[in-house]
Amino acid sequence: MKQSLQLRIGQSLTMTPQLQQAIKLLQLSSLELQAEIQETLDANPLLEQDDNLGEITVIDPDAQRDGGANGEDATDFKIPESPVSENRAEQRLPDDLEIDARWEHIYDNLPNSPSQSSASGIDNRDMFENQAGAEDTLKIHLTWQLDCAHISETDHDIGLAIIDAIDDSGYLNETIEDLHEGLVQQHEALELDEVEAVLHLVQRFDPVGVAASSPSECMAIQLEQYDPETPCLSKAKVLVEKYLEHLANNDVALLKRRLQASDSELAEIIKLIQTTNPHPGHSISENHAEYVVPDVYVSKHSGRWGVSINPEHAPRLRVNDQYANLIKRSDSSDQNTYLKDHLQEARWFIKSLQSRNETLLRVATAIVERQQAFLDYGEEAMQPMVLRDIAELLELHESTISRVTTHKYMHTPRGILEFKYFFSSHVGTADGGECSATAIRAIIKKFVAAEKREKPLSDNKIATLLEQQGINVARRTVAKYREALNIPPSNERKRLF
Repeated sequence: MKQSLQLRIGQSLTMTPQLQQAIKLLQLSSLELQAEIQETLDANPLLEQDDNLGEITVIDPDAQRDGGANGEDATDFKIPESPVSENRAEQRLPDDLEIDARWEHIYDNLPNSPSQSSASGIDNRDMFENQAGAEDTLKIHLTWQLDCAHISETDHDIGLAIIDAIDDSGYLNETIEDLHEGLVQQHEALELDEVEAVLHLVQRFDPVGVAASSPSECMAIQLEQYDPETPCLSKAKVLVEKYLEHLANNDVALLKRRLQASDSELAEIIKLIQTTNPHPGHSISENHAEYVVPDVYVSKHSGRWGVSINPEHAPRLRVNDQYANLIKRSDSSDQNTYLKDHLQEARWFIKSLQSRNETLLRVATAIVERQQAFLDYGEEAMQPMVLRDIAELLELHESTISRVTTHKYMHTPRGILEFKYFFSSHVGTADGGECSATAIRAIIKKFVAAEKREKPLSDNKIATLLEQQGINVARRTVAKYREALNIPPSNERKRLF
């Protein structure tokens, strides 16, 4: 093939650095955004945070839509600054400070001060509540108890081998024979009964029931810790050792026959078994609570729903005036070039951050406007809505709406909900209308909550009840929604007492 040069004219979309940065900020979650802002502040000397936040304007979707057509201006309300920061700004250190004076005698609103305790310590909750140590794992917890036990060095090595074979749920992953075979290489005279003795010791550690090989053994170990005079204890032990599978299948007739128990006695036996924990390892987990901080707030004022950006996630950034004034020099030194480059980057970042907040607020406002019935009446009033609806309303691309609604949360009177929660498919109704999948799931949950325990509703029956309300849903669709709600089928929900 002969090579040649050709000149062509065409159009193509170019992803500029500014556009790439704007898209990156748009899809970040609140925590990721805070980390990105802090990283940029640390790297760019010309960018700084403005502590004078002032007031945050709240957009009312109804007033924004009406545009003051009735002669009224759009209803805005303000979120004032924190009173604590105002008090701190007004406080001054006295000139003559007593030598034995304490900080809480001079300043208000200090942690552990009398005024702070009386104001916010109503329920005396610990400020470090639900903040377990990072190293508080099941194996470390068991090893600590093993170290405190008065046992020989050989038994200690056996205990370490057993603990190492325990999974996160608290069960033993290896057989006792395999453990013995591995320990014999280190302790040649070790007998199998010695391993069994240490295993029984570990199974009585906290939480009781760890190192069991099956749920039946785990619950049996826990039942052994009860007072021997506990009513129905002996039959409860027999049930977990021999008939646990029949209890899982809810085979009440067989259990009554095998245990020779009446309905009331079997009910007491099951209640006693339910006090045990089939997964003892879950009580000591290395997973810590992850708190969700909302990106926007939704509240109702004067009969209208308003939307506001969370001020903690929308910090005011500005260019440092002192460094910016140094750029006015006309020389082309390396220092001046360095400042010019960072000045441009600072301006781009501020503009991208403002664009993100504006887009987030527009999308949240559009969602609230479409879902006001849900905010007023609950899940059953949720309107069907997909990403395309908001994209067409705001004249944005559907991918942009997807980025905005991913890992973004909205604080509403009905809880902190992800933006994605408000989007759902729809099902046709008898009158030609539409009903959202979220509303159908809420109705199914209400039906199941009101059903009779001895005669639960089948998926077919639920579909019939929905049809009576004008919602055309097939049985398999009901089963799909029921499974999404983690509701077991009717045969597993059946209870005789």
